Amino acid sequence: MVGVITSGSSDEKVDIKPAADGSGQENVSVNELELESHEVFKKTEDGVDFRNVSWPFAAVIFLKAIFATGVLSSMSLFPSAMYSLGALGGALSVVGWSFMNTYTATILGDFKTRHPQCHTLADMGYTVGGPWLRELIGALYLIAYILCSGTGIIGLSVGFNALSDHGACTVWWAFLSMALITAAASIRTLRNIGWLTWVGFLSIFTAVFIVVIGVTTVDRPAAAPQEGDFDLGYHIIAYPTFVEGMTATATIFVSSAGTSAFLPVISEMKNPRDYRKALFICMGLVLCMYLSFSLVVYRWTGQWVANPSLGSAGGTIKKVSYGIGLIGLAVSGCLYQHVAAKYLFVRILRNSRHLQSNTLIHWGTWLGCSISLGIIAFILAESIAIFNYLIALVGSICFAPMAITVPGVLWLFDFGHYRTGSLWQKLQYVFHWFLIILGLFITVGGT
Repeated sequence: MVGVITSGSSDEKVDIKPAADGSGQENVSVNELELESHEVFKKTEDGVDFRNVSWPFAAVIFLKAIFATGVLSSMSLFPSAMYSLGALGGALSVVGWSFMNTYTATILGDFKTRHPQCHTLADMGYTVGGPWLRELIGALYLIAYILCSGTGIIGLSVGFNALSDHGACTVWWAFLSMALITAAASIRTLRNIGWLTWVGFLSIFTAVFIVVIGVTTVDRPAAAPQEGDFDLGYHIIAYPTFVEGMTATATIFVSSAGTSAFLPVISEMKNPRDYRKALFICMGLVLCMYLSFSLVVYRWTGQWVANPSLGSAGGTIKKVSYGIGLIGLAVSGCLYQHVAAKYLFVRILRNSRHLQSNTLIHWGTWLGCSISLGIIAFILAESIAIFNYLIALVGSICFAPMAITVPGVLWLFDFGHYRTGSLWQKLQYVFHWFLIILGLFITVGGT
């Protein structure tokens, strides 16, 4: 492998060309110190040390970012998707999209290793397409994670409403949720937020597990008619129309498609080359939980799943699960808001001394980014107050291009020479063009 590294600034490219050994995912063996010099955050003892996230901590952050809101969609939207696809088709779709999103996430991580100056997907867009692509992807990135933060606000406010028996105005609970999420998101380093993710993951996992057990103990789903006969809507094999099938598979896709949020975490890892360890542990656990939870809930609730899903087993279990899961819902919204704010923060202060120094400009910029994005997320959450619609909007407009199309473009940028290589290399080249087309198709079809 030959590595040519120019400048580590955001507006210059670090070009590390991999050797064409046929795998398409070569291990980068360039000088570690040279790579380190081009990382966005430097290891330091004088200022703010952002580079302190170990790979086990990174795995938990990844898991929390994907699982919290994703599992609410997997339990509320997946049964609807499986009603369209059938239990077998739905299960295959969950497995297929999980593997696809894991693979495209490895592309992002490997590209980050070869181009260490990239902090987020927007920087990768600049590397392959210049300023216009950086701004386009940056806009999608911000929109996606502001809307994801909005889902956290909605989920947390619904929890407060459930626990208080609607004892206050919903807008008040949403405002309180925004304030709590913004306060947590304003913690500067992911290492410190990482401690919250441990608690948050255990919180939401326990809450969901209680509901999964709870739905198997009731005579009929809480959302179903409580008297007379009703159609549960459980099918092993279904025969959907094109529109129904497209909507269902796009719904399942988005639940594990937020892998672009992993990139800022890599920039704060002690050793970014440990990314794959964290990724595979995260996505393996996510697949197991999504598949098992969604199949159990679909089997016992069919099409009658509550929205959000923690109310699917009745009022008592709803209160218990929300009481336990409140911390998890808050932490998930906090993570999404943090990565969006960190993107703006780095864009504003990159290559200045204020990026890692405890100056007034540093603190003012950071808190300004975090608070302003929290306010925007609150406004959007109240404007699009239906949880399903918000998740669907994020998936079709933002995550399809960011999780499928852009990774295909990144791979082709580094391995374009495979077009004239061996048969295996040519097949890989064609497959990554297919990813680009597939992402665009999901974007248009899902919308």
